[in-house]
Amino acid sequence: MLEIPRVVLGCGNFGGIGSAPEFFGQGESDEEAFALMDAAWAMDIDWFDTADAYGGGRSEAAIGKWIAATGHRPRITTKTLNPMEAGADSGLSRERIMRQIETSLERLGVESVEAYLAHGPDPKTPLEETIGTFEELAAAGTIGAYGVSNFEPAQLRKALGAGSVAIVQNSFSLLDRGDETELVPLCVEQGVAFQAFSPLAGGWLTGKYRRGEEPPDGSRMTMRPEPYLHLRDERVYEALDRLADEAAGHGVSTAGLALAWLLAHPGVESIVVGPRRPEHLAPVREAIGLELTPEEWREIGSLFDR
Repeated sequence: MLEIPRVVLGCGNFGGIGSAPEFFGQGESDEEAFALMDAAWAMDIDWFDTADAYGGGRSEAAIGKWIAATGHRPRITTKTLNPMEAGADSGLSRERIMRQIETSLERLGVESVEAYLAHGPDPKTPLEETIGTFEELAAAGTIGAYGVSNFEPAQLRKALGAGSVAIVQNSFSLLDRGDETELVPLCVEQGVAFQAFSPLAGGWLTGKYRRGEEPPDGSRMTMRPEPYLHLRDERVYEALDRLADEAAGHGVSTAGLALAWLLAHPGVESIVVGPRRPEHLAPVREAIGLELTPEEWREIGSLFDR
């Protein structure tokens, strides 16, 4: 299994909000991104996660500028699939992957990356072609390992049949446990590292969204609410209230307990955290310092089963 740290810095908001072209040029400025990378590095978080399409390339460029300015060399995951700008090409063909990895390395200012992921499935390209290209890049030393993101179990099984997939990066949290039934056990069985992104469900597990109140300005619920609209449910609000009570009992924030639950999950190898400001790393410190017993872990998970 690929050895990755328990916590990875997500850089998806550097110069944009993820891969959405309508938000390219927004998100964290280079100065704000530098402050986040400085703070993460000071916490010994030395693996950064990005993608060529985050901010239309601005995320990778910000990391490259930080490396050049500080002399630090974080371990890096980057990904490819989505278009770099509105109307640009996308996909996972060999020709495009070879082009995209070259430009990613140029923006990052490095000769290789530790992990390279398919940012999602590409129905127009045979998976064997994509995996074969990743194998070629790994053999050349351009990438250390490869994997997939946003894949379903059947897609992962097919990818595993085509090559040595080392990592799966999917959305997973107390409020998004769909992979727990089949995909996570498949990763454990096959020795594939399962890495959870969106561990706080777009901020819902921080306590920032409250029943009857408008979401804070600049939050995911004001910018890209669609993936989270289903959470506006009284059962979710009740579970969040109970989680806050449990967190208070442990002397940590709601976000800190939610992250600690993920870190204690037997099938989760690593989590990707995407703070917007350095102070947002405080719950990560709490989570790292909180060791849940198996019974506590089960009880916290059960809060969201009702």
